[in-house]
Amino acid sequence: MPEAAQISDPIVGIDLGTTHSLVAFCDAAGPRILTNEAGARMLASAVRYRAGFAVEVGAEARRNAVEFPLDTVLSAKRLMGRSFDESKSMRSGFEFEVVEGTRGLAAISAGGAHVLPQEVAAVILSELRRTAELQLGCEVRRAVITVPAYFDDGQRQATRDAARLAGIDAVRIVNEPTAAALAYGIGRSGDAQTIAVYDFGGGTFDISILQVIPESVPGDGDLFRVIATAGDTQLGGDDLDHALAQQLLKDAGMASSKENVKIAAGARQALREFAESTKIALSQRESAQIDIDLGSEVRLQRTLSRVEFEALASPFIERTILACERALLDAGGIAIDRVILVGGSTRIPLVRKRVGEFFGLEPYTALDPDCVVALGAAAQASVLQGTRSDVLLLDVIPLSLGIETVGGAVAKLLTRNATIPARAKEMFSTSVDNQSHVQLHVLQGEREMVSDCRSLARFELRDIPPMPAGIPQIEVEFLVDANGVLHVTAGERRSGRRATVQVVPSFGLTNEEIERIEHESIVHARSDMHHHRVVDLAVNSTLDIKWIGDALLRTRDDLPSEYVDSLEALITRLKGFISLAHTSPHDVDANAFQQAKEELDRASVAMHEKSISKSLGSMSTSLSAPISTPNTESKT
Repeated sequence: MPEAAQISDPIVGIDLGTTHSLVAFCDAAGPRILTNEAGARMLASAVRYRAGFAVEVGAEARRNAVEFPLDTVLSAKRLMGRSFDESKSMRSGFEFEVVEGTRGLAAISAGGAHVLPQEVAAVILSELRRTAELQLGCEVRRAVITVPAYFDDGQRQATRDAARLAGIDAVRIVNEPTAAALAYGIGRSGDAQTIAVYDFGGGTFDISILQVIPESVPGDGDLFRVIATAGDTQLGGDDLDHALAQQLLKDAGMASSKENVKIAAGARQALREFAESTKIALSQRESAQIDIDLGSEVRLQRTLSRVEFEALASPFIERTILACERALLDAGGIAIDRVILVGGSTRIPLVRKRVGEFFGLEPYTALDPDCVVALGAAAQASVLQGTRSDVLLLDVIPLSLGIETVGGAVAKLLTRNATIPARAKEMFSTSVDNQSHVQLHVLQGEREMVSDCRSLARFELRDIPPMPAGIPQIEVEFLVDANGVLHVTAGERRSGRRATVQVVPSFGLTNEEIERIEHESIVHARSDMHHHRVVDLAVNSTLDIKWIGDALLRTRDDLPSEYVDSLEALITRLKGFISLAHTSPHDVDANAFQQAKEELDRASVAMHEKSISKSLGSMSTSLSAPISTPNTESKT
């Protein structure tokens, strides 16, 4: 019986998961999961391709995965927004073949076809859309879709592309942990609280720290503000399944990669599914019976205890705890009032135990961890629909964003964990006389130098009127919209010239890149800041020397010779620092460099006054005091 006939263009909430996906809808009665014809709430994120036949999706495709492992695509979300090179470390977890697609993207070969992960996701989204239309009795064209909090711009764009292929307008992309907190917060009021959302799903892990402020503005509803997030886009229940499958192979005497090749693809897929079911069983019981035929006359029969499984799972779980530590550090060590568990992997007893120990709180599990994200997405959809107005959702960007400056330094305009939508402006100028165009290089990362960050985009601001270096006023604006899309605008104020780019990377960061970015930003923080400071001093000092040199040419004959000699000595000294900054920046004494620049600036004041007086035709009256000889002694 359709329940949304009064809404002609409903917005649904979709949790596009690695192993299962769901669609939900929220009306005045609250959010609820929509079911298919068979009454199932969860759709298996599985698609089987068959040459000359329609694709199979969901439970049917999952059932046939053992018989047709090379044609059935599972866990495609892990490849979303990835390049072919980035997928190398993941390929052992797939039975289907990963191939190189257009623009170097990771593509999938299945059923005689080459498809992108976005196309696989589009099939799943189309099926969810069909379920929603069946339940709501009207056409569904819009959705709020959730993604892992640590999905970068490329992965988020891949999600939007998949929605568009499925005929769905992704009106908002929401982080999965944020959606989960939103689901728990619907209809609740009381004191302000800080919530940690621990989201351990099939393919990804996220931890988000949120502040919930009830009725922060009268009539505006509860404010959900994300203050920190961390995670791992290549860590999930799939990795536990793979580790357990490898252990079972080892127990059967087939541990080496050479021997693994002997196992048929169907047997390997069956082993993975058996490992998953064993993991689920051990979350409910202390032991599980193993009885599996691996082919080649190899049969494994044994009893596996929960303790043995926990020993396998512990390294992965500890990686999630490390991410929790990073998030708490970013949040300033704020006290946590409640911990919410999200994702099927949080049913593992050891996960709940370690999370409880780390936060010192009993995790909150009132809602089904498999459904809570979709329910939160539907709640946000209802806000956009206008059905509800009792919540305001503010999310964050996962990594800092900035542009390259002269010398290869990075000027960060938006720092990680900045609340979105976010906007920042900063003024820059040219470093060369008569520049007619400026190239802007947009970067992502936590380090101070371009070589240590990830390039996102390059674009040019052209047709700038010729002016001396340092005179043009170039305003750069970064805008991250509510969907996490970065827009960069540059404009020269005097001429009115403008250029804009929407930054859409073709693929995303690897797990190793994310870990490297965060780790190195901490390890190299002091040296990076020193390098950045030295580069900035070199750039500014070069401009100072140019301006002072030009003024000195105009006024040399009107200045005492000892003053000119002292000024030139200071210039020579500063040039020495600049030269060393270009060849060996880490060897520069930044404080001495700064002092040398300031001494030259102070010493040149009288000369500049003389230059201005001469240009105004009043040299004889401009200086009220005699020009003194500057002190050229170093004070370092």
